[in-house]
Amino acid sequence: MTATEPTDPVRAAAEALARAAETGVPCSPVRDRFAPADVAAAYAVQRVNVQRRVARGHRVVGRKIGLTSPAVQRQLGVDQPDYGALLSDMAVLDGGVVPGGRLLQPKVEAEVALVLGADLPHRGTTAADVLRAVEFALPALEVVDSRIADWDISLVDTVADNASSGLFVLGGTPVPLTSIDLRDVRMTLDRNGDLVSRGSGRDCLGSPLNAAVWLASTLAAVGDPLRAGDVVLTGALGPMAAASPGDAFEAHIDGLGSVRVGFAPHATDDQDQGGRR
Repeated sequence: MTATEPTDPVRAAAEALARAAETGVPCSPVRDRFAPADVAAAYAVQRVNVQRRVARGHRVVGRKIGLTSPAVQRQLGVDQPDYGALLSDMAVLDGGVVPGGRLLQPKVEAEVALVLGADLPHRGTTAADVLRAVEFALPALEVVDSRIADWDISLVDTVADNASSGLFVLGGTPVPLTSIDLRDVRMTLDRNGDLVSRGSGRDCLGSPLNAAVWLASTLAAVGDPLRAGDVVLTGALGPMAAASPGDAFEAHIDGLGSVRVGFAPHATDDQDQGGRR
């Protein structure tokens, strides 16, 4: 077996998560298949299912950063974020509606998205490297999801499950970083017109720029660097909020504008019969 060939536990965990996504029935945690701190195996699971989706014709269009909140890191017993892949079929247009039944246990969080105009290939990426590489920033919503029942997750579980990714929504007005300090942006998130979350850039590793530096360095170190055109979701600016059928969310981020997404009231017949991805 080569160093990159998935082991049987990796394949079994990947299959369990893929089956949960396809059937809409959450699975039990996958952490018991590995040592408690075997994050490398969890990323191997993630790669198997990302490659499975690419083989079906979807493109990797960027990355998401998770666990940027110190409180969540303490809860999971870790001292750094994690990451997952963004694929083309995960993108939802601003103001779009998520079909009923598309996700299992969705929650919504507001983030700063960065779109790269240049590669970030170097280990030890600096803030200056990222500032030069970013073409523009956008307000974003990440619709996180878990294929694991009741969100009963450890670090290994969420990494294996593509960092608990679901869908993402980008706002439509690009803003250059020369005109905004990401540390100081303030965010509000409304659900059906009621405030459900608030936060600031400082709540995301001190700044979304810091999160992007961490991601670029980490990916370069594993030989899979960020490239021009990639979308980077830099992490939640405040607590996430549960989403139910019929809900409508709108986030506003100072200096970046607003972004919206809705959830259809009910699943269609096709989705009830396994029309998930």
